[in-house]
Amino acid sequence: MAAREMSPALLAELSERFKALAEPARLQLLTALRGGERSVSDLVAVTGLGQANVSKHLQQLTAAGFLARRKDGTFAYYSLADDRVFQLCDLMCGRIEAEQRERRAALKLAR
Repeated sequence: MAAREMSPALLAELSERFKALAEPARLQLLTALRGGERSVSDLVAVTGLGQANVSKHLQQLTAAGFLARRKDGTFAYYSLADDRVFQLCDLMCGRIEAEQRERRAALKLAR
């Protein structure tokens, strides 16, 4: 794969996006939204997180461009702006699983 040149501005934006994903609660919210649009109260019920905490994380994910927000009266509904974020998650999960298999294999050899 050819190396992509990245400007300082692009690197800064990329860093902000990764920071948004660097919190387990935000990853939990993204996963909960994988099935479709949900209200804040739905997300509170599904995740077990507090309402203030959910709202704070939803605001950060929306600002980072991961979520879309729709208002309907007094209710706010959130959905994934683009589900390609899970390609990144799947890539990292695959790498973590491979590392775990390698560690288990190395432990078996050491015995």
